[in-house]
Amino acid sequence: MSTGLIGVCLALLGSAGTVVGTGAGEPVFIPVQQFTLAWMHTIEKVRWEEDYAVESVAEGAVLKAVAARVRGSGAGMEPPPDAQLRNGWYHYTPQISHPKVLRLTRSSFAVDYEFCSDGFCRPLSDFLPSNGGITRLTGCHSNRK
Repeated sequence: MSTGLIGVCLALLGSAGTVVGTGAGEPVFIPVQQFTLAWMHTIEKVRWEEDYAVESVAEGAVLKAVAARVRGSGAGMEPPPDAQLRNGWYHYTPQISHPKVLRLTRSSFAVDYEFCSDGFCRPLSDFLPSNGGITRLTGCHSNRK
């Protein structure tokens, strides 16, 4: 089992799907055990939120999708059939419980993703500037203590 801090790693992907340099050449590490990833639907202008945990396993660290919610519905964003409407939000459990990687498409034409933990939300660009392409988010360990 890996040692060190558990969290998530962010990296920019190039056109061939490989990690491109982030200045230091290493993915950006965020020490966190639970977080929410939030974004605004570009057409319907409603907020989506997904809650994740980072779990330590023999192979390293993995993401666990815990819960998700969307504030309304519309074109291309229908909540799943088992979603429950509470206070204007459709709450549901994501179908993929342990995604290996989240591929986040970021564009200068859309509001950036928000990374929320410990009650605070920050734009993803506070951690890693966008190159207008895809940002890879994975569970990971850091050797720093």
